[in-house]
Amino acid sequence: MPETKRLFFAIALPTPLQQEIIDWRATHFPETTGRPVAAANLHLTLAFLGDVTAEKQQVLMQLARRIHQRSFSLTLDDAGLWMRSQVIWLGTRSPARGLLSLADMLRAQAARNGCYQSPQPFHPHITLWRNSASDARLPAPGFSWSFTVNNFVLYESQFIRGRTRYTPLAEFPLEHPEN
Repeated sequence: MPETKRLFFAIALPTPLQQEIIDWRATHFPETTGRPVAAANLHLTLAFLGDVTAEKQQVLMQLARRIHQRSFSLTLDDAGLWMRSQVIWLGTRSPARGLLSLADMLRAQAARNGCYQSPQPFHPHITLWRNSASDARLPAPGFSWSFTVNNFVLYESQFIRGRTRYTPLAEFPLEHPEN
């Protein structure tokens, strides 16, 4: 059986924003909320690919390089709790058209190449906490961060020494709007 890697396409958060979100999380949630996601692992998944062979990885990367889409602004201004998966997330009240389009293209390419795609609608989010208590309190509205998405990343997910690590394997630039 060929060796595989667990892969996904995502938007990486700028490092200063990662730290701002971690600091905000620390002041708005008690430590007992659940298992916090490490700053370096904060990302917004566009398409989960699952266990992928090296050959399929190359095909998916080649297809990702062919995507021609402009960069877009992403605003994080919403939070929620998914009871079933026990996840507290940070998301966007009004997803940018560019975000939805990019996710649709990547998910369609993945599906055409044999990567299972959930039938659930795409819900752009960043996981803040795992194993959250069902009575976890969410912060009041009024928080907001915005940044420009200039690229997306192919990540490998690995479970090493009891921790999940996301390793960037390749970056794919988006087109900059012409002035």
